[in-house]
Amino acid sequence: MKQYIALDIGGTKFMVASFTENLLEIKRVKYNTPEDFNEGIDLLYKMINEVSNKDRIGGIGAAIGGPLDAVRGIVSPLHQRQWRNIPLKDIMEEKWGCPFYVDVDTNVAALGEYHLGKYDHEKFLYITLSTGMGGGYIIDGKVYRGFNGNHPEVGHQTINFRCRYPEKVQCECGSPDCIEALVSGNAIKRIYGKPAEELNDNEWSEVIYNLGQGLRNIATIMTPDIIVFGGGIAFGAGEPFLQKIEAEMKRQLTLVKPPLLALSKLGYDTAIAGAAYIAKNGF
Repeated sequence: MKQYIALDIGGTKFMVASFTENLLEIKRVKYNTPEDFNEGIDLLYKMINEVSNKDRIGGIGAAIGGPLDAVRGIVSPLHQRQWRNIPLKDIMEEKWGCPFYVDVDTNVAALGEYHLGKYDHEKFLYITLSTGMGGGYIIDGKVYRGFNGNHPEVGHQTINFRCRYPEKVQCECGSPDCIEALVSGNAIKRIYGKPAEELNDNEWSEVIYNLGQGLRNIATIMTPDIIVFGGGIAFGAGEPFLQKIEAEMKRQLTLVKPPLLALSKLGYDTAIAGAAYIAKNGF
């Protein structure tokens, strides 16, 4: 029996799962991310053996943090310091003798959400709002890539923000005033000193205002048909949060039709499902 293997290679955890040819999940395992690169690769090998039961592997797909070169499969995830300029595609294809595909986790999640969630929108934007904020833009079923293979960094737009502690607005990318530095999980903890679920109404109003300004920019410039949200912040706050940011987006959106907003159909499994999708179908 041929199987497809999905890897979610995160800065704090590794998740690996096997899937049938119809992309039905068979088995999943999860371990903490080792700091050492060689330990990390050995652990991924071990996890692949665990879920595949040594059956034939038809392809492997991986979601990982950026930056990376998706064509050559060279990765340098920011949150894994020892993973710099790693030729992961060559390493995995030599080890397992099958095609290997890797992309930024938000692109992979977007592909999984779009295809396995069975959307039919021409222009589809997936935004994850969790530890950070990122997005994957799907046009006609394929990941949109700009100059030099870059993808839109929706979390690193500058906005005219509201924040009672402006001195605490610091983005990990090094640029000033990024929206990620205002609305992500890490940002909320840095600014307000507590997780998102403990914010009071006044603090939430700042987050909602700032996210609404970012969505206004996205709607005006990228004109997606639909924006789908995933990640812990979005799911934790749920539909009421979605309704409030939609109202804030529409309040100042004048020149274009507002996109639909929705929560992910796949929940927390978008990246692993997307990795399974590219394992079988490539890009």
